[in-house]
Amino acid sequence: MTEIIADITPFQSRVVIRRDCRLKEYFVSRKGAEPIVGNIYKGKVENVIRGMQAAFVDIGLGRNAFLYAGDILPDKRDFEFAGQSEQISDSLKKASIKELVRQGQEIIVQVLKEAAGTKGARVTTNISLPGKNLVLMPTVSYVGVSRRISDEIERSRLKELVDGMRKPEHGYIVRTAAAYQEAEKFKAEMDYLERKWENIRTRARQQKAPSNLHREGSLIMTTLRDYFSAEVDRFIINDRASYEQAVDTVRFSSPELADRIEYFDKSSDIFSYYNLNAKLDRLLERKVWLDSGAYLVIDQTEALTVIDVNTGKFTGDSRLADTILETNLEAAREIAKQIRLRSIGGIIIIDFIDMDSDEHRSMVKSALEEAVREDKVKTNIVGFTGLGLMELTRKKVRNNLKSIMQTACPYCAGSGAVLNNISVVHNLRGELGRLFENTNANCVLLTVHPDIENELLGGEFPAESFLYGDRQIYILSDPSRHIEDIGMQAVSREEISEKYKEAVRFC
Repeated sequence: MTEIIADITPFQSRVVIRRDCRLKEYFVSRKGAEPIVGNIYKGKVENVIRGMQAAFVDIGLGRNAFLYAGDILPDKRDFEFAGQSEQISDSLKKASIKELVRQGQEIIVQVLKEAAGTKGARVTTNISLPGKNLVLMPTVSYVGVSRRISDEIERSRLKELVDGMRKPEHGYIVRTAAAYQEAEKFKAEMDYLERKWENIRTRARQQKAPSNLHREGSLIMTTLRDYFSAEVDRFIINDRASYEQAVDTVRFSSPELADRIEYFDKSSDIFSYYNLNAKLDRLLERKVWLDSGAYLVIDQTEALTVIDVNTGKFTGDSRLADTILETNLEAAREIAKQIRLRSIGGIIIIDFIDMDSDEHRSMVKSALEEAVREDKVKTNIVGFTGLGLMELTRKKVRNNLKSIMQTACPYCAGSGAVLNNISVVHNLRGELGRLFENTNANCVLLTVHPDIENELLGGEFPAESFLYGDRQIYILSDPSRHIEDIGMQAVSREEISEKYKEAVRFC
């Protein structure tokens, strides 16, 4: 059974897609930080950088968007287009960014990739407006069919059908969901997309740059468009308004599916009811256990993601080579799932357990290729490098789950490491020295984590090394305090006896 479960609150929207109670997709949209991929803007070219073959465009979001020369030209890599004569000329492919846009020019652009870190959003002039079955491309005149439709007879039928219905000046992509659909479905959707584009053009003529011309729909609406199909058994929503909007939308586009949308009317948390919270929390963990007892370690950096495969508790039942192969095959399937659920994009390096057999390496690569076919985001598996590492790339579309749900630790600054106990105590000695040099305090109270207290009282640091004349040092243990955080205050001996009786004298 395939289910879509939506948790809609005033603060955030979350959608889970699961099959047979196993997670397949997870999406999060926070109020005030909604995704902007797919949004269309009227922007103004601020700078044209010939050396980068790119321009920076002000679209009104604070940071200028990045427009690469290759994103101004039509992209035909992912689709097969009708008409062999319609090819991009060599001269156009080699066109300089200076020939394509100029400083001060106002242009219509669409967001391809979210802003991340110090980088602005990546945009394109190749506008696309997706529907359920079709994608309108108003700036080109091609008709393409998704490569995911493998039936050649059906591909030809769809190509001819859409090509005969479209306006000559507009192009279309036939989406995977359109397979075996009749012409009536396409006509209604074409009319809708054409009206949407005309409205965008009207706003572009009326508004000054920078301005927003079109926003992608809510998370519920995009989920309906991209994931809700006859293969989905239930779509459960806990918000009444979102539920009614979803039903109205589906009754217009696919009335036969309307009764599969359900309203969750219970007072309990919908994700708790369906036992999802614990599974979602694990998506933020560095270590991922596999059913066999093996495990993955996932480390995300700004430039790339590294995934390490370890046998862990799995010992196998036969020879070592077979155990390694079995572990790597299981890991390949889980890795495809994890990068999809965590929305990991960019360069991904996988350190599978070393295999001596070329046949086994080929089997693992094939297993990974098969697993990523479920991913709607373009993924390219390069293969094994000379060092035996698997290299792949996944298109960056949304911000990854880690960046949405977490922030850098204020203590470790995102390194994932903190000072050990001995280092903290060494630093403490220095701070104490500076305190006694600059004050006349005769008594100091240290508030520390219990581990630091134990290090002071029972470690390698004798109390004599902390003596500063006749000044006294007391220690107060606080389990809630971070291990690096030392509270240090000058107090009187009367305060110690009256207010801090639980404090332990150190020296």
